[in-house]
Amino acid sequence: MTLTASPSTSSRTRLVVALPWGPRSPAAARRIAAGWLEAGDCARTADAVLIVSELVTNVVRHTRGPCLLTLSEHDGCLDIAVTDHSEEMPDLHGSGHGDQRGGFGLEIMRRLGDSVRVVPRIGGKTVRVALGTPVPARAAVRMPVGAPVRVPAHDGPRPP
Repeated sequence: MTLTASPSTSSRTRLVVALPWGPRSPAAARRIAAGWLEAGDCARTADAVLIVSELVTNVVRHTRGPCLLTLSEHDGCLDIAVTDHSEEMPDLHGSGHGDQRGGFGLEIMRRLGDSVRVVPRIGGKTVRVALGTPVPARAAVRMPVGAPVRVPAHDGPRPP
């Protein structure tokens, strides 16, 4: 079994992908983000992919709905955004001390990113992380719109 996530929009400077809720979504998001960033010769691909993974994992852990992953490059800054359908706001000013069940994701995002912010909206929120990095735009589109991305069905244990 595989999970298929199709980019809703893809260009030289922006990628938008709708992801279903489920334990395979973080792996799909990592693969899609890595492909797009590597195609653009991003100097901080590993950091960006880790941030994407943490953001999508938080959606899977703390909500019960799909999310929208958006990566966009503008003037040497990569904006990583994940929009979900939960109006519950994360505590961005917490201690950052995790425990056995988690709690490290926001601290990782704060340390790697230049800024982390939550943009509330009716029916949900968007968590945005800005990552200063040169992401050169290419002449060709990185991933064709509508091209399916296949991810192995098993990416770890399922949440309780």
